[in-house]
Amino acid sequence: MRIIRLTAQSRQNLLNDLLKRSPNHYGQYEQTVAEIINEVRDRGDEALFAYTRQFDHCAIDSSCVRVTKQEIREAYAAVDPEFVETMKKSAANIRAFHTRQLRSSWFETRPDGTILGMRVLPIATAGVYAPGGKAAYPSSVLMNVIPAKVAGVSRVILCTPPGADGKINPGTLTAAHIGGVEEIYKVGGAQAIAAMAFGTESIPKVDKITGPGNIFVALAKKACFGYVGIDSVAGPSEILVIADETANPRYVAADLLSQAEHDELASAILITTSETLAQQVSAQTEVFLSQLSRQEMIRASLDNYGYILLVDSLEEAAETANAIASEHLEILTKDPFSLMTRIQNAGAIFLGEYSSEPLGDYYAGPNHVLPTNGTARFFSPLNVDDFLKKTSLISYSRQALASARTDIERFANQEGLTAHANSIRVRFEETDGPVRD
Repeated sequence: MRIIRLTAQSRQNLLNDLLKRSPNHYGQYEQTVAEIINEVRDRGDEALFAYTRQFDHCAIDSSCVRVTKQEIREAYAAVDPEFVETMKKSAANIRAFHTRQLRSSWFETRPDGTILGMRVLPIATAGVYAPGGKAAYPSSVLMNVIPAKVAGVSRVILCTPPGADGKINPGTLTAAHIGGVEEIYKVGGAQAIAAMAFGTESIPKVDKITGPGNIFVALAKKACFGYVGIDSVAGPSEILVIADETANPRYVAADLLSQAEHDELASAILITTSETLAQQVSAQTEVFLSQLSRQEMIRASLDNYGYILLVDSLEEAAETANAIASEHLEILTKDPFSLMTRIQNAGAIFLGEYSSEPLGDYYAGPNHVLPTNGTARFFSPLNVDDFLKKTSLISYSRQALASARTDIERFANQEGLTAHANSIRVRFEETDGPVRD
């Protein structure tokens, strides 16, 4: 891996380089995605099944688009029973963590008759997208459907592309069933997003769409936002490790490569105060590369977006980490919890040498759907709140309104909205007298 002494200029160059990975830079695909969305919106199932034949080479129609109970039973039979038990343990951890995020409606009553509050309700229908084929990730299915179920969403559907034989990845089906989803449809790509956003004869319209996918899926979610809620427009995976001289170079190298194997655009960055550690980690990545299965993918990722940054202090490391706002941040230092207090921007923080990033991907419980491409500055991990909607409640008595009316009318008149002011004024005509021109 390349080793760079961090300066103001090199940091800015790095940030500019990382931004090139944003889905916002994939405009060349937007027209294709827009055409698919419009076709599905206008022609419903007819277009949806035509695209499934074109892209997935699978003849699906309304009679077989929905996964049957028999297919779910067959999926369980095809999955290693030990892996089924592992998924159940992971699901229990995810459910326990997200249950702590639940919030209740609340009300505040004041002596003058004012009642203010917030009503918290789940959305009615959530749609989850799950990639298919070699990119099938049962862990992502669990991470998306369980928060929705915990939130109380009454209808959760899942769309995932079929193989040419019309079958769905058994790991995906099993994870969906463990997560509590029984309504699963054999459609994928931008056409599946459009179907969930607008509804077809076979696919219900949903209120929110979450879940990972390729660039066409990401751009379709972006294009449908506003007609339907979405979690985010996710970019390529990324990991940032802050380490000092106490870190184990084998652990650091292994953790960096755990994200580099996702794709050529994945980013793996080490920030360290130790030049010795930097050299050791660089060498160790080469050792691991010779042993790992996705060598070409990892090599391309490291060549494109792999960096080892040398800094003078951990304070500078934290400042740089906040500027990058990485999806995953590991702190492998002598006192990781102290340094953690300096971190403002990160999707998930992993503290200590036994808290490697895959722990969060698969098992610990916190959600692994995280903000990417610097959006941790203003976005949060997927959570129960993503499947809840809040409604403000306001009730004033005559006494309470009387004490506030002058201020409200002053505000309205200042903004030139006389009908707003009149809406308050008419409630006091019996004491004020009618308004005269």
